[in-house]
Amino acid sequence: MMSRPCLRERLLTFLLGLGLAHFVLLGYGPAFSASPSLSRDSDRIWEALLSQADALKLPTRFLHQLPPDFIHFEFEDLRSFAAEYHPGEHRLVLNRTLSFNAAGGTLRPLGRMAHRELQTLYHELFHAYMDYWGVGDQDGAGAVASNPLLDFAQGQRQCRYQEVLITPVVQRRSATETRFLTERESWEALNETWAVFVGWAIWTHLEVQKKAARNRHIDVTNEWVQRLRKADRDADLRGYYEPEDPTERTLTHKRFLAPQFRISPEEVAFLMDEVLGKERELIRKLVAVMEDNRRTQPLGGKCGSQGPK
Repeated sequence: MMSRPCLRERLLTFLLGLGLAHFVLLGYGPAFSASPSLSRDSDRIWEALLSQADALKLPTRFLHQLPPDFIHFEFEDLRSFAAEYHPGEHRLVLNRTLSFNAAGGTLRPLGRMAHRELQTLYHELFHAYMDYWGVGDQDGAGAVASNPLLDFAQGQRQCRYQEVLITPVVQRRSATETRFLTERESWEALNETWAVFVGWAIWTHLEVQKKAARNRHIDVTNEWVQRLRKADRDADLRGYYEPEDPTERTLTHKRFLAPQFRISPEEVAFLMDEVLGKERELIRKLVAVMEDNRRTQPLGGKCGSQGPK
C-alpha cells in the first residue's frame, strides 16, 4: 500500500510519483539505532549503514550522496507491509518486528540479511534517493537546479511512461490494455521500474559475488550478462503504479506495466553508471544483450538516444 503524505509545492509533480516498496533488515556488524526519539542521531545511524554496506562490498555510490540526517527511521506496528517510505517527509517506517527483540529501538546489522532482503532494502533506499533529489537540489532562487537524474527521468517519463500498456490480469502477461497515465501515475511507474531494477542489480551483485567466492574461475561479467538476459527476456524488470481513479482503485491497488514497457537499455545504462557506479565495460555488455533481446521482444515507447555517453 502506498503512503503519500503532502508534498512540497515546488516539486509537487515530481514527488507525487514516488511510491513505497517493502524491505526487511536483518544484520551484520555493529547495530545502529532507528528510534524516532533518536532522529537527532541520524548522522550516526547513516554512517553505520554506509560502513556496513561498504564492508559487504555493496554499491554505495548513490547512498554517499544522501545527507546523514535525510532519512528518518521509525518503528510502528505495521499490518500490511514490512516497511513504508513516505516521500516528502523522508520517513522510513519499519515494522517493530524488524527491530532487535521487537523493541523498536535498534536494527540488527546488515550482514545477516538474505540477498532478497538486501534487494528490497536497496529498492527502498532508491526511493529515498529520488526523494532527496526531488526536494533538495535547488538554486538560490528557489527553482529546481539542473540534475542529471531528474533531467533523464523527465525525458524518460514523457516518452515511455505516459501512454503505456498494462496487464490487467497479472498472471496473463499477453493480455494487455492501453492506459494514458496522469502525471502522478507516470512518475510512479518510472520510479517503481527504476527501483525494481536497482534492487535486482543488488541481488545480482550479491549472487555473483557469492558464486565467485566459491569458484575463482567464474567469469563475473558473463554471469551478469546471462542473468540480465534472462530477467529482461522474462520481463521481470517492469514497474507498477497505483491508479489515481478511485473507482479503479477499488479493484486493485497496483497496475503492473506490460512486458513491452519493461526497463529499457538506456535506463539500465544510466542507473548502472550514475546510481550504482558500475564499470563502463560491464554496462556496455549489458546494454548489448538487452538490445539483442529487442530483435524478438521490442519495447513500447520511443525515446531516441538518451542516456550516458
